[in-house]
Amino acid sequence: MTEVQKYWYVIHTYSGYEDQVAEALKQRIDSLDMKDKIFDVIVPKEKQIEIKNGRRRTVERKIFPGYIMVQMLVTEDSWFVVRNTPNVTGFVGTSTTPSPLSEEEVKSIQRRMGIDEPLYSIDFKIGETVNITDGPFKGFDGQVNEIDEQKGKIKVLVSMFGRETPVELDSLQVKKI
Repeated sequence: MTEVQKYWYVIHTYSGYEDQVAEALKQRIDSLDMKDKIFDVIVPKEKQIEIKNGRRRTVERKIFPGYIMVQMLVTEDSWFVVRNTPNVTGFVGTSTTPSPLSEEEVKSIQRRMGIDEPLYSIDFKIGETVNITDGPFKGFDGQVNEIDEQKGKIKVLVSMFGRETPVELDSLQVKKI
């Protein structure tokens, strides 16, 4: 007997209903005994560090709002179960045939979901005037020149002795004016 390959498929849902659809689909898999055809359901999310009003917090953001991923064998039964889950608008693919994700796409999404170091979400814009609240330049005003979301750092141009001097700061060391 030949082994049928299981693949990851992308399902389109109403935006904001991704978690409910994933939960409903998991319940349907159990109640309709589809564990041998539908193996996993995930809502792709990544952790980000958000900095607002000088406070740092980690938040989970959906990587693809309006989409969830399902690992399954596509048969008429499994297709019907997924397609008729409430708030599912359809599979991503051509016409009636769902298109599986490639191994590279799946690995890339899983790497993004498994990020140990969350990305920083910095609430400043380049060119914005800020006040430095901490460190050796406390009390100085300057303009945001560069933002490094990977490290949570920003470069601020501070006017000292009649010339602009770039200062690298943690995004918590500045506030908007």
